[in-house]
Amino acid sequence: MAFEADWLVDRRRLKRRIVFWRTLAVVVAVGLVAAAAGRFSDLGGLAQSSYISRLQVSDIIVDDVKRRRALDEIADDSRARALILRIDSPGGTVVGGEALYKALLNVARKKPVVVVMGELATSAGYMIALAGDHIIAHEGTITGSIGVLFQTAEVTELLAKIGVSMDTIKSGPLKAAPSPFEKLTPEVRRVTQALVDDMYDMFVAMVAERRRMDRAEAKALADGRVYTGRQALRARLVDELGGEAEALAWLKRERGIDPSLPVRDLKPRREVEEILDYVGSLARKTTLAERLTLDGLVSVWHPRLQ
Repeated sequence: MAFEADWLVDRRRLKRRIVFWRTLAVVVAVGLVAAAAGRFSDLGGLAQSSYISRLQVSDIIVDDVKRRRALDEIADDSRARALILRIDSPGGTVVGGEALYKALLNVARKKPVVVVMGELATSAGYMIALAGDHIIAHEGTITGSIGVLFQTAEVTELLAKIGVSMDTIKSGPLKAAPSPFEKLTPEVRRVTQALVDDMYDMFVAMVAERRRMDRAEAKALADGRVYTGRQALRARLVDELGGEAEALAWLKRERGIDPSLPVRDLKPRREVEEILDYVGSLARKTTLAERLTLDGLVSVWHPRLQ
């Protein structure tokens, strides 16, 4: 009897293992099919006619190689007659904004790019809008905040109160400065301000060139303030008030593009590792202020909370 009981237990274990491996095989197969479908979904579109591409940029802007690569593909796709760029972002890193601006400008050299601002298109969010041939904002859109910032903290007095002292051995007085563990010296402040000013000059030059302003006019608008869509229109930071319907109307009126063409969302392909990283990033942002997850120079607007 004991032998029969052991045999039954072994059989059940074997069945569970078989079910497990069969389930795993099905999951892997479904994943591979889904990945192949995503990678080759455009193959069926080779026989399709022209379309209008649409890219949504939201949340914090950082350098995204996959997104830039997707924009390069759109620039070279003869079926993509135009690109609608929808922005709803407070900004992000300077490098992220600059890299995306240049990728969008590459598209604009080959086909029209029209920008539609949502609730928020500030700092680096406005920077990337400058790549468009035509910028549209809602009346209540918050935009502008043209500028650059570098944030740091200094906790030496706090550490002293709890009996902690810090010593740093470094090759020069400006290495790893500013630092939260050292007083901000006039020299460190001067060097850091020069770094911020250099990137600010780049931003102002973008505004002057793309909005066809002289530098003095662009700089007067670039004092860091935000504008409503109505104010931005009067300041010539945007071209029109409206939404996507107005974007399609402009494409028809100015570039002769049929507004009834299908609009296809541009979604950069993500590998499994990137998806996991993205999920991890979302988890971090639930516990940390979003600005604390950005390193280096940033161009981002945050209303001060009281």
